[in-house]
Amino acid sequence: MKVLFAASEAVPLAKTGGLADVAGALPKVLNAKDGADVRVILPKYESIPAGLADQFEKIAEFNVQLGWRGQYCGLLKAEIEGVIYYLIDNEFYFKRGGLYGYGDDAERFVFFCYAVMESLYHMDFRPDIIHCHDWQTGLIPFLLKTRYKHDPACRDIASVYTIHNLRYQGVFGRELLKDLLSSGDELFGSEGIEFYGAGNCMMGGLRYADKLTTVSPTYAHEIQTEWYGEKLEGLLRYRSADLVGIVNGIDTELFDPMNDSAVPFPYRGSLARKRKNKLALQRELGLTESESTPLIGIVSRLVDQKGFDLIEAVLEQILSEDVQLVVLGSGDRQFEQMFRHAEANRPGQVRTWFGFNDGLARRIYAGSDMYLMPSQFEPCGLSQLLALRYRSVPIVRETGGLKDTVTAYNEFTGEGNGFSFTNYNAHDLLHTIQRALQFYRDEEVWQKIVANGGKEDISWTRSAKAYMSLYSAIAPKRKENHPWPVTS
Repeated sequence: MKVLFAASEAVPLAKTGGLADVAGALPKVLNAKDGADVRVILPKYESIPAGLADQFEKIAEFNVQLGWRGQYCGLLKAEIEGVIYYLIDNEFYFKRGGLYGYGDDAERFVFFCYAVMESLYHMDFRPDIIHCHDWQTGLIPFLLKTRYKHDPACRDIASVYTIHNLRYQGVFGRELLKDLLSSGDELFGSEGIEFYGAGNCMMGGLRYADKLTTVSPTYAHEIQTEWYGEKLEGLLRYRSADLVGIVNGIDTELFDPMNDSAVPFPYRGSLARKRKNKLALQRELGLTESESTPLIGIVSRLVDQKGFDLIEAVLEQILSEDVQLVVLGSGDRQFEQMFRHAEANRPGQVRTWFGFNDGLARRIYAGSDMYLMPSQFEPCGLSQLLALRYRSVPIVRETGGLKDTVTAYNEFTGEGNGFSFTNYNAHDLLHTIQRALQFYRDEEVWQKIVANGGKEDISWTRSAKAYMSLYSAIAPKRKENHPWPVTS
């Protein structure tokens, strides 16, 4: 089974979010345990660490036609951590300080989609399947089934398209996309990428990929509803037979509290050793040192999606409890100011760190007793999985991957690995935190909840099996006609 992952970021080369973790970790597991040959292709960003970038060798140079523009493209190759990576090289588009957020992102990633297709002529690898991720690669399935449909290098290749976050769709002006794709109005017909008067890159994947996936079963159901569907719920319901939710995993070797150099006291399931890390974290951050005071950790973007408006509504009530709060992240000024104010008023109880610090993040997971994640929506979420790995008990809202991975503790059966609430309501959040604090005071019960979390399989192994099953289902069908009418 030969699979080419097309993604705009992948660990360890480039990362802004969870997409990079998936595109970096999943191929390793597929290659190691399932006998697949899975490779990854992404842009050659300036931010790729020099020690990794220097390992790549150029294997081809060619031109990519983008509307009236003839653009240079270099194709580079290297094997890193057991995975073969290809880089699309064009300094005009990708030699920049960041990955996204530029005024020409439409042109940059339409170029990337075309470059991936053209690279199939020049690489020593012909995939059975191209697995595309998020809007930046959404036009690849569209191109496979239209422009390259009869091309000998591309025909019979199937495609899978994964939605990591439906909110970000790559919506751009009609005339711009017509220009970049050298297309007429047919691009925006009933089977095109028309979206409320604009063009939508994600719709190329949603309409034309052979199979659609998203990163948890619950999110797969949620995005077919008006509340979560971001105006695409109708199309997703239409393609529901081809849509499957597969929960992400984490790299359990990379994130291992027994072998994590950022964690002062290695541990597995021992609360006594974990609490040594809590004392060390309290000392590091200037909090009041106390083994018995429950510590809640947050490592997150500080934005509405993550539920910080709920926290804002009841923060004073939360801090009136015997509890400490550590926050690492950055985002909306409103929420940064909220935590600054709380820290100023309660210096021994609240500590914030604005920005990102990987070592500190790991020490927060290791040192916190509870991990707070009350998201509005959460396609999968990796933070709650990391919390479980480091034996920090998650407190979450029941949405998306949070619902699929965190089970509310049931005091009558002893089952459950965390605490959760259903309605997006601040007082439900407050009640759930208070409930967790109540059980924290019972050492025997708390040890049981922590032990339950340690039994969960949160590695990529289970997810990899699900992806291999999906690939196997479509690869034999790659010579069949695509069931969708296509735009010429």
